[in-house]
Amino acid sequence: MERDLVAAVWTELAAIEPTRRCDRIAERAGLGVEARGRAKTPAIGRLAVKLAAGAVEPETFDWASAQPHCRFAYLRGLLLAHGSLSVSSSGTHLELVLPAEMLTEAERRVAELGYAAGARLRRGRGVLTWKNNEAIIELLRRVGASAAAMEIETRLLSRTLRGHMNRVLNAESANVRRAVEAAHRQLAAIEELERANAMGKVSRRTRRVATARKRSPEATFAELASAVGLSRAQVQRAFYELESAALHREDAA
Repeated sequence: MERDLVAAVWTELAAIEPTRRCDRIAERAGLGVEARGRAKTPAIGRLAVKLAAGAVEPETFDWASAQPHCRFAYLRGLLLAHGSLSVSSSGTHLELVLPAEMLTEAERRVAELGYAAGARLRRGRGVLTWKNNEAIIELLRRVGASAAAMEIETRLLSRTLRGHMNRVLNAESANVRRAVEAAHRQLAAIEELERANAMGKVSRRTRRVATARKRSPEATFAELASAVGLSRAQVQRAFYELESAALHREDAA
């Protein structure tokens, strides 16, 4: 499924055939002449042939004087010819793998467009890398892959929501487990004191809390506090008194 989404990005970009002459020149420059012979998909190869058709020498692309729409057309060509995209559970990863001599200039140009990338040499090739999900989605949208960018955004949001829900459920489960364990300790302490006829050694307030706990073993501290007309802190102190009294009896025994 992720592979299909990546293929959809290149298909969507390759389906864009610029109408402006200046954009056609710019995108053809980004694709390079080699794209016609070794394009990574047939759609990209067909686009390269269409852009080359009717080209008049020496139609060259001048980055310095180019308008923003021409520069993004050039970037679209670079992505189609040299781009590599991966979309996985860990995030989105976009690369431009270029001849080493193109790296410095390409790094400067994408930075001028507002999409600065990490640059490095890898096995004799220049590599520009984007790892920020938002930046990648915005870049893809800006060069024309709006539908694919929206799908990537939707999937990332879905994963984020699932992760958040899992964390909430895990935290809630841990809280319930701790509450059950605490209630078990409290009931065991009450049982120990009652068996030894030692409940009279704790305060009246603590005895009220003990009675409420026996009536509602699953109740939270807040629910018990409401039932006996005390604060949550007072209920906590009552249970501390109960457990301490039971522990001292065990130590004495």
